[in-house]
Amino acid sequence: MSQNLLPWFVPAAALISLAATTTPLSVSVSPDRAVLGDTFSIVVTAAEKPTVEVGGKPMPVFPIGQQQWRAFVPTTPLQPPGRRSLIVRAGGETRNMLLWVGNRSFPVQRIWLPPGKDSQGTDAEFDRVDAFKALVTLEKLWTGAFVRPNSGPVTTPYGVRRYYNGVFAQDYFHRGLDYAGPRGSAVKAAQRGRVALVGREAQGFLIHGNTVGIDHGQGVLTIYLHLDAIRVQEGQVVEAGQVIGTVGNTGASTGPHLHWGLYVNGECVDPRPWMAYAWL
Repeated sequence: MSQNLLPWFVPAAALISLAATTTPLSVSVSPDRAVLGDTFSIVVTAAEKPTVEVGGKPMPVFPIGQQQWRAFVPTTPLQPPGRRSLIVRAGGETRNMLLWVGNRSFPVQRIWLPPGKDSQGTDAEFDRVDAFKALVTLEKLWTGAFVRPNSGPVTTPYGVRRYYNGVFAQDYFHRGLDYAGPRGSAVKAAQRGRVALVGREAQGFLIHGNTVGIDHGQGVLTIYLHLDAIRVQEGQVVEAGQVIGTVGNTGASTGPHLHWGLYVNGECVDPRPWMAYAWL
């Protein structure tokens, strides 16, 4: 057959090759049974970068492999349980789905802070911590499950509601895990990342005390509070398990302990699942 007579003719092999490169949009969600405080992982297979919206709010999306993308969706104790709309779009295709978040019971605790430990904090302290929590950087630095940052027992779990000196903290929940390590015991980085925050009680960190914040990339952050010694500097890359400081009693603390928090897209989530799941 003359190609001059059929200039529009496309060989069958080329059509097969074209079809093989077309990737249909698919979406997978984990965990299957989430409760308040859990983090959803939305993994999308698509030929181009998708958009992900949950409850009408766009989520940051990052590449994790060949034609694979992921968005993390945080949940917290201050959010209502129930369903949330999930809309994923890519290449002219749309998937309309639902996320279901189960309820969860959180204990209530009464804390009495002695004089000198009941400061309201400083604007400079909160401005720096808020700027840290808002970080969403492109490069994923962590690999595998997060590791325990201290060897002491957990004394206060994630999500506890509190009375401070007899007054209920209405919009408060315990944003992390407390480890009752002795003063001077090692505090370790929970995963590989870049130190993005170092704050000291002497510089006005009256609530958080001596603080280290690590950016693990793609909106995932960990923070370490009430430290005694700090052994890292801002901008330094640390590895999982590397000593970054020691347990102390600085800031609004009733005794030596490490407060360890994990943030995803600016929201504090339960760190425990991150020590069990090895996210891609």
